[in-house]
Amino acid sequence: MPPASPANLDHPRPRTRRTGNLGAAEERALLERWHHHGDDTARTELVERMLPFVHHIARGYAGRGEPLDDLVQVGAIGLVHAIDRFDLERGLRLSTFAAPTISGEIKRHFRDRAWAVRTPRDLQELHAKLRTAGERFGSREGRAPTVAELCELVGRNEEDVLDALEAGRNYTAASLDARTGDDEDHAVLDALGSADAGYDRAEERALLRRGLAALPERERRIVLLRYARDLSQREIAQEIGISQMHVSRLLRRSIDALRDELG
Repeated sequence: MPPASPANLDHPRPRTRRTGNLGAAEERALLERWHHHGDDTARTELVERMLPFVHHIARGYAGRGEPLDDLVQVGAIGLVHAIDRFDLERGLRLSTFAAPTISGEIKRHFRDRAWAVRTPRDLQELHAKLRTAGERFGSREGRAPTVAELCELVGRNEEDVLDALEAGRNYTAASLDARTGDDEDHAVLDALGSADAGYDRAEERALLRRGLAALPERERRIVLLRYARDLSQREIAQEIGISQMHVSRLLRRSIDALRDELG
């Protein structure tokens, strides 16, 4: 029988797909059909034949509050990404190349589900940047950075940084790299299922934002310097350029105004 031409590959004959492990030669042939000829049937067959491998990886993350079937579906998305990005010239097996991508998709799924209060993705990403920047700053300077220093490190304004720091209180993190035993599984599930004070804090923050919006700009800045950056009245006076007694009077007036605004 003559070798298949590209035209034949664009219109493959119906066939019954087998499941299970792929041999190197068969895997290579399917990858070439997809990458060189755009054969969707070959891509679909690769996914179906590699699903047991995805299932094997997903089982390592089972018992953490997410159904295994959901983890397999998420891992399958990673497998598709790996198939599409596979470089035929590198000489790797698909399983070797795909394993980190499959695991990465599953870990991302857990990270998205680990927020006790549903938080916008941009705040989640900013919180991760702040945590990394804060750790690097602490190891370099031997202390935690101030809010102003964090703003400079990540290139965001104070309001965005404060929102992300507050959102971080709603995050429950567990190690996704380690495989756990039965006792540790229960501990992770308890952590993921416990009550979180983030709901109350989110509501309080919304109320506080409304109250701060009612203050004049200078008073709002003084309140944030005192209670967000934890500066003393003397430090605030130096930064604003007024007397410490004036700062004290403005703080008292601002707190009274907040009480009136928030009832």
